[in-house]
Amino acid sequence: MIPSAGMNPKQLKQMQRAMKQMGMDMKDVKGVSEVIIKFKNKEVVINNPKVNVMNFMGQDTYQISGKAKERKTEVELVIPDDDVELVATQTGVSSEEAKKILQETNGDLAEAILRLS
Repeated sequence: MIPSAGMNPKQLKQMQRAMKQMGMDMKDVKGVSEVIIKFKNKEVVINNPKVNVMNFMGQDTYQISGKAKERKTEVELVIPDDDVELVATQTGVSSEEAKKILQETNGDLAEAILRLS
């Protein structure tokens, strides 16, 4: 976020004073062993990261640096009972059959009803 590499200590202190005057406060976050960023079908994992937090006008911004690895995650589809009941009622099939079709259609109600009609 704020470059400090290559600065002499005097310049670094001046920069920190200027940031403080603008209401910015930046601190290292100690003891972080892992950061996980979760997406719908994957995770980005950063082990032993260097983490800084900067507070500016009441808003915290985190800076994370380290070696990142991606890993895929299995997405478990949860079919609400109301959806199963709706499909079963609309098509006249059993709840088990309605749930099976909903799983095949990834929970798409319209597609499930069309397949069973």
